[in-house]
Order: sequence, then structure tokens, then C-alpha cells
Amino acid sequence: MTLPATRGMSATLKAVIAAVKLVAAEEIMPRYLKVAHQRKSDGSLCTEADIAAQAALTRKLQAILNVPVLGEEMPAAEQRAIWEAGNGELWCIDPIDGTSNFVRGLPYFAVSVALLREGKSQLGVVYDPVADEVFAAESGKGAFLNGAALVKRETIGSLQQALANVDLKRLSARLVTQLSSNPPYCSQRNFGASALDWCYTAAGRYDLYLHGGQKLWDYAAGTLVLWEAGGHACCIENDDFAQGDIWQRSVIAASDQKLFEEWKNWIRAQQ
Repeated sequence: MTLPATRGMSATLKAVIAAVKLVAAEEIMPRYLKVAHQRKSDGSLCTEADIAAQAALTRKLQAILNVPVLGEEMPAAEQRAIWEAGNGELWCIDPIDGTSNFVRGLPYFAVSVALLREGKSQLGVVYDPVADEVFAAESGKGAFLNGAALVKRETIGSLQQALANVDLKRLSARLVTQLSSNPPYCSQRNFGASALDWCYTAAGRYDLYLHGGQKLWDYAAGTLVLWEAGGHACCIENDDFAQGDIWQRSVIAASDQKLFEEWKNWIRAQQ
């Protein structure tokens, strides 16, 4: 696959990056290791930092482009209403992707922002405030890391040598058994922040990625970073990632096409 040309970041993308970094500095990092938390109805964690960051991001993003905002911390009914309204454009945000890590002091979490047009990601920003790394992408313009073209590491030669990021929670019992007893790769990781997982795969820090079910805000920005960096993704069930359920979309991904095909074929053979 030929990598998209990297033409430099637009004024809009630069403005979004600035907004995301400011919100992280003002609303998120001052609360790191200090904030109380509660559990939502789905069992996931939510903190004062999530709520404050979502409100601040909403204000700043709508000042850049005044379209609806679909946020991870909104009630499910409100999220679905915004999506089903069929607006041409909307912001999709996860104020802290990896809240459990944030609460426990594990330095693997990120702010994720995407601009969608007719359901397709046009712009994406994923910011890791601990590492101070900004992954960003625009449709057809390439992917970036801290403002420079994202150059992924040279990939390994075979599936057997690969480092995989695998989240086991929503995979079939048969697939989990095979991954546990007879994995096709060399080593496995999972640190619990989907937006960063996508970006690390795009950068070649992970060779392979597998997740049983993500929501829109988990993948909206990260997929664009991966695709614009020349990576590949599909669902477990079908080859067209865009055809998956937006509220529970499975992921097979890799930065290298050959590895992607081998990985996809191995996974589907276990189903």
C-alpha cells in the first residue's frame, strides 16, 4: 500500500491540537492521582476530570467548528440521539480514554477527538499527556506525531515474531482459548486505552491489534491515524471496518499489509 502524502497540518487540525493540549493541562493532569471516581451503569469508571474535560473540550471544539458534540460521558440515549439525527458533521470525543489507568496512576491514557462527516472520520487527534505525544491525522493528508510526519518502525518479517496488543474481554471463548494456549505471535500486551492502542499500532510499536468490541469514541480518531499511516483494519466478522456496529465494533489491525492478512486469516480460522 502506498502511504498517503503528508502535506502538513491544516489550521483546523492545529487548533484542535492546541485545544486538546490546553484541556489536558488545565482539567486532566492537575487531577491525576488525586481525583475520586464512580462507576457508571455499564461498570466503567468516570471521574470529575472526565466530566470537566468533556465540558471544556465541547466549548473549545464548538468555537473551532460549531457542530454537535458526541461525548463518551453523555447518557447513552443522548449519544444515540445525536448520532441518529444524521447531522453532516459532528465532533466525537473521549475526554480520558483509559480512565481506570488514570485513576490508578498507570501512565497509559489519552484524550481522543475526531471530526466526523457523514459518519466518516475526517480529522483525528489522540494526545497522551504523560508522554506529551500528539498523534494526529487528516483524511488524505497523512498522519503526524508531534507535528512531524508519523514514520512507523520497520515491521518484523513474520507473524511468529510479532508483538500483539490483544484485549480478550469481548472475544469468543474459542478464540480466547486458542490465543491463550497456542498464540501465533511472539509476545502480547494490553494496557487498556483503545485510542492509544490504535496509534501505537500505526507507529509500529505494536505489530498486531485485536479487540472484541469498541464504541465510536474508542476508534473514531485512532482508525484515521492508522489508515493515514498506511495501516490496515477490519472487523472480525467482515472486511469492511465501516460496516461494523458503531457501538460495539470488533477490531483486527496491523501496520503491515502482509502481517495483517496473516493475522486476519488466523483469527477467522479459530472462530
